[in-house]
Amino acid sequence: MRFGRERPEIIRPPSEWRSYYLPITWGCSHAGCSFCRWYGEKLRIRDLEEIEEEIRALSLLRNHGVYAPSLHPVAARIAIEWDGRRIFLQDADALAYPYESLVEILKALREHFPSLERVGSYATPQILLRRSVEQLRKLRELGLGILYVGVESGDDLVLEKVGKGVRSEEIVEACRKVKEAGIALSVTVILGLGGKERSREHALRTAEVLSRIDPEFAAALTLMIVPGTPLEREVQEGRFSLLSPFEILEELKLMLENCDFSSCFFSTMHASNYLPLRGRFPQEKGKLLSILEEVLRRRDPGLLRPSFLRAL
Repeated sequence: MRFGRERPEIIRPPSEWRSYYLPITWGCSHAGCSFCRWYGEKLRIRDLEEIEEEIRALSLLRNHGVYAPSLHPVAARIAIEWDGRRIFLQDADALAYPYESLVEILKALREHFPSLERVGSYATPQILLRRSVEQLRKLRELGLGILYVGVESGDDLVLEKVGKGVRSEEIVEACRKVKEAGIALSVTVILGLGGKERSREHALRTAEVLSRIDPEFAAALTLMIVPGTPLEREVQEGRFSLLSPFEILEELKLMLENCDFSSCFFSTMHASNYLPLRGRFPQEKGKLLSILEEVLRRRDPGLLRPSFLRAL
């Protein structure tokens, strides 16, 4: 499928803010999570020829200062400010791209940008379960340096209720494949995803799964209700009870108390969160917990990010 003058909205991890965003897919191959904006959307696969055309146009602009009319205006603006170090493959499920063609994309990137430091991508657990460790190693050798995986929860009841499509044990297996292949792993969880009903179970079982995965990077987002999703209807109908801001922080505290990482950079810097925190485990675990304890003791809303500034 040719995207032409269309281009997916830029949705990327905070750490990819200086990357060039290269769309190769649009949407998600699973598209069954009740909280997600891609719920029910069919995955779109961009034609390889069009992707390679964009790579060549980007190379002309970046390396030679020549603007090719085929380069999308949004892409051109990003390219002008791009530092040339990293590329992020869009969209939410770029690793779902047909494997042999994905290899060709990475080869083209390496050919045109030999000094490129890293290529990153989102990946669903489902796709990782279908990829062999050998395939992932090949992608790493071609420049794929980091994968971002949505764990969301370690509680199988929560995963089932939100339609994640995999069990916690499968998520652990998928993430371990990434680590075995030598690709850096960054995982995310969603605070409040169990609602009031399963907040404690969600926190404890997510901590257990995170500890078993032992990723290099982990981040927590806070649940935000996306209009038009099944979860929005559950909230409206009283079948899902949202946590208050301080209940979210209590859940986060319980989760972090029970996380056991060998070496992990943990962050709540995402714009959805009420309280931005970051630190390395295990060295700074105590510091993060002390901050949370103090905020929870004071219960001062002024210490939190206002709701109108929160965003996905």
